[in-house]
Amino acid sequence: MQMVTAAAVALALAGGAAPAATAHQPTATAHQPTATAHRSATDGTWRMDGYGTVVSIRGGTFQEYQTTAVSCIQGDSAQRTGPGAYTLPDGTVLTVRVGGGRDRASVRADGSVGDRKLSRIPELPAACTRTDPEGPLAAFDVFWQSFEENYPFFSAKGVDWHAQRDRYRPAVHAGTTRDELFAVFSEMVEPLHDAHVAAQDGDRIFAEPRPGTVVPNGKLDADTKKFILERDLAKARNLQDFAAGRITYADLPGGQGYLRISGFGGYAGADTSHAAQLAELDRALDAALGRERPRSPNGLIIDLRINGGGSDALGIHISERLTDSPYVAYSKRARNDPADPTAHTRPQAVHVTPAQGPRHTGPVAVLTGGSTFSAGETFVQALMDRPGRTVRIGQPTQGVFSDVMMRKLPGGMTAWLPNEEFLTRSGRTFDGTGIPPHFTEPVFTKEEFEKKRDSAFDRAVHVLRRHGGTTG
Repeated sequence: MQMVTAAAVALALAGGAAPAATAHQPTATAHQPTATAHRSATDGTWRMDGYGTVVSIRGGTFQEYQTTAVSCIQGDSAQRTGPGAYTLPDGTVLTVRVGGGRDRASVRADGSVGDRKLSRIPELPAACTRTDPEGPLAAFDVFWQSFEENYPFFSAKGVDWHAQRDRYRPAVHAGTTRDELFAVFSEMVEPLHDAHVAAQDGDRIFAEPRPGTVVPNGKLDADTKKFILERDLAKARNLQDFAAGRITYADLPGGQGYLRISGFGGYAGADTSHAAQLAELDRALDAALGRERPRSPNGLIIDLRINGGGSDALGIHISERLTDSPYVAYSKRARNDPADPTAHTRPQAVHVTPAQGPRHTGPVAVLTGGSTFSAGETFVQALMDRPGRTVRIGQPTQGVFSDVMMRKLPGGMTAWLPNEEFLTRSGRTFDGTGIPPHFTEPVFTKEEFEKKRDSAFDRAVHVLRRHGGTTG
């Protein structure tokens, strides 16, 4: 049940440690009901709608089983820490709610924007009670089948997954080495150019972003931030860093506000709880949007050009500071039929409700590029139907929106893949292509650095100053 963000992918590819999930482990108290008190409500065996998952809840333990037509492999387990709450070893809290005649339930990970639906089944599938398959060929079959049953984008990517199996499976046998098998998996997924797809073997990870784009990493973030400080913010006032440097705010000379966000998480050091992330985010937003800041009709620039993603919920939280009217940010759905890539779960609408704190409801210019990943992109999508004027400037985003499924393979390797789509009001998804800008400008190119230009930033200042954020 572990969910991985593009931030983790980016850090792994850059050689850094992936951040722990933004979740909070509740402290037990004398008033918490015991596991026995909740056995009748949540205990049992459940099949998840989509996600290739069966869940067993018994004796205070939430146990995941990752299933395909050829396998059932035991996944993560969580322990009950409160009424309907189960905490994974990394601190992520899973909340299970039973309803619909007790044969229907839902589970939500702390900080997520959507639920996963559960249906009660009599017992574990037979494959889950047998010994896991072993050997390179078994690993290959589970790897291929996991994508076959869950990946939604083969047609859009122009990749024949059956042809990949026919090409590579004959080369795998009992004597295939670990390095050879990792190379096979890497070659199989490389044509997808999907930054939410990866083959992992311990610290070794292969992932391939969209051609012509760069995966966000610490050096890129530091270099571009230094450039922005020296070039764009040299004459700015009230320059402040928040959230361990991941958020920067400044008042520009022309009256606009500038808000740079390099990720949606990692805000509170060792405290990875969702509550801690929200507290740091609110501290930054209060300073940026508070009554003491000079308000200006010239609007707010939000810079997401280097953003490795993180928690979608934090993006929704910011959106709630940018509107006076409720609206739907987007809808989520997941592929849910192993034999039909066009079948999906019922779309779940994700709502934006105006926040109680200080808000900015004037024009917004959002700077994006190919290094705007995952939760950075869902935040951009959440602003598309914002009631205030919003304009996008720069380059298309990366084109990866889904949570990432981590599927264990026989022998210890792991496959990472998406299975969700984020839909606009008209039912469109931007997976693969990314969200396009209204105004196209170069973003952190070699020429821009050499000539000390930031065309996207300058365009944003001009648009807000002269046109109030209109796209015409």
